[in-house]
Amino acid sequence: MDHYSRLNKTELQEELSKLETKYNEYKANNLSLDMSRGKPGPEQLELSQGLLDALKADDLTVKENIDVRNYGNLDGLIEAKELFGEMLEVQPNQLIIGGNSSLSMMYDTISRALLFGVVDSNTPWRNEEKIKFLCPSPGYDRHFAICEALNIEMITINMLDDGPDMDEVEKLVSQDASIKGIWCVPKYSNPEGVSYSDEVVDRLAKMDTKADDFKIFWDDAYTIHHLTDEPVGVKNILHACRTAGHPNRVFIFASTSKVTFPGSGVAVMAASEENIQFIKKQLGIQTIGPDKLNQLRHVRFFKNLENMKLHMKKHAELIKPKFDIVLNELESQLGSLSIASWKKPKGGYFISLDTIDGCATEVVKLARDAGVTLTNAGATFPYGKDPRDRNIRIAPTYPTIEELKTAIEVLCLCIKLVSIKQLLNQQ
Repeated sequence: MDHYSRLNKTELQEELSKLETKYNEYKANNLSLDMSRGKPGPEQLELSQGLLDALKADDLTVKENIDVRNYGNLDGLIEAKELFGEMLEVQPNQLIIGGNSSLSMMYDTISRALLFGVVDSNTPWRNEEKIKFLCPSPGYDRHFAICEALNIEMITINMLDDGPDMDEVEKLVSQDASIKGIWCVPKYSNPEGVSYSDEVVDRLAKMDTKADDFKIFWDDAYTIHHLTDEPVGVKNILHACRTAGHPNRVFIFASTSKVTFPGSGVAVMAASEENIQFIKKQLGIQTIGPDKLNQLRHVRFFKNLENMKLHMKKHAELIKPKFDIVLNELESQLGSLSIASWKKPKGGYFISLDTIDGCATEVVKLARDAGVTLTNAGATFPYGKDPRDRNIRIAPTYPTIEELKTAIEVLCLCIKLVSIKQLLNQQ
């Protein structure tokens, strides 16, 4: 069919009637399909079953004669630091190996900054009249939730094809000392699938900021989550900041949540040596040590970075067909209609889709009413408010192939329905 904007009112109404009949047929099927979060599918979890047998009861002593069953090692095992340091291209002394959640490490890092400040602070952030963060959007809803929970004002920054709009970022941080940070998902961003260019990395590292204690929260969640045989590389932000004369500017986070078991992975934080020492002093009050058994499990399971990369290729073999189904169905159903556009990511866990302005909320509602749960419209923007009400995040990994085909058919149908109604209202 030709794109909808070329149809007259009668043709649009006829098409709407056909689509409504089909929609009601789906509703009658009592579907229950969930694409709301980026969860690994059961077959992906099976890839890491070897973790459960990675430790032996008589082999729990590691370097420095440490018994991993006991207290201690506040910043993690040296073996884990060596493995994850190679993954993030940083030195072991620039790492803290934590529990199972990088999100918890991010929340704690901001909480500590509010209570105690950071290395470059003159006062704890809570003593400031106002704290603001820059939020490249569409972005990760849980980053925004942290800011909202801690009463940090969020400023939306447009995401471009190579990262955040740096002209906008540089202008804002140079003028406003209350802007203390920026959220970044630098590789295969959530949900756009954008990877930051070298220029963007360098500009973030060297830009002049009004706040002396400005920090980049660099959530490298998908650093090894490639979907193709040509992995995208992103310039090392820690090295770039040091070269630019701002060695303490960045906090880097990552985890194995979508590498092994999401509920039992290993989280990692990287930063300058000065930052690490500053944080360790505070961690010493908060905890007597992380789960070293789980850290050792991962070290023994993977052994080295090469094995980790091979493991991730197995993940890609399982989930790329799901991404392809979504992208092919979107092209087949919507490609000629000029009512939606979408990204084709080379890695990560999501597909970002834009409807006609003003349609996303109603599309998500219609899909939910037909039994297909999507991430709430607006969730990819601060305060859950998409100013154009158009972005929808698609999470293809958890449903089965057959479930995914049905879910995308329903989504495309809902986009058509809402778009036609929008066009009719404009006539």
